[in-house]
Amino acid sequence: MNQRLTHESHISVSICGRYLVDIPDGKGPFPLLLGFHGYGQTAEDELDVLRGIAAGSGWCCCAPEALHQFYARGGRYGCSWMTSRNRQLRIGENLSYVNAVLEELHDHYPLDSTLVLHGFSQGTAMAVRTALFAERAPAAVMLCGGDVPAEYGALERLRRVHLARGRRDPLYTPERFSRDEARLTAAGVAGGTVVYDASHVCSGEYIDAASSFLRSIR
Repeated sequence: MNQRLTHESHISVSICGRYLVDIPDGKGPFPLLLGFHGYGQTAEDELDVLRGIAAGSGWCCCAPEALHQFYARGGRYGCSWMTSRNRQLRIGENLSYVNAVLEELHDHYPLDSTLVLHGFSQGTAMAVRTALFAERAPAAVMLCGGDVPAEYGALERLRRVHLARGRRDPLYTPERFSRDEARLTAAGVAGGTVVYDASHVCSGEYIDAASSFLRSIR
């Protein structure tokens, strides 16, 4: 009996990414706050968080939407940055996407060189990878409710990190939070940590703490 062999291949195609931009009043140049939403969320969800953090402070806010779209239970639309399958391919695609967004933003809007990254839940990994590997280096990174990816050892390029978790968050546990805090401290990364009274959400208390951190960057 002949045995059939299955060969797996990959092919590159062009797809369109979507991002939202909120420009403050004035002529600029403006600093840029770029944020990555969590699993099953949209660019609108992240832009709401960024607007709260940057309220009245003169930052341009941008929320790229993850390239992989799906319908969750009940028909709710959401997006995901990646799954475990073909993970390295997705990482490369996402970094190319973010680099393209950053270049287009600087081509079309009056921005200065200051870049701060924000990530929530699954988006924290995107914020870290962007800080470490994107063409434009950030001044600081804000991470809420998600891990610093374990595979990266040289975290110095993060420079300053605001690390936060909700006290009742069942996903980003105290153990994982403490591990990330220790890794950042060992790498000499400045910043601080916040534990706020909420679950796996960016609550008003978190927004206030993140706003204070963002003001310190300028």
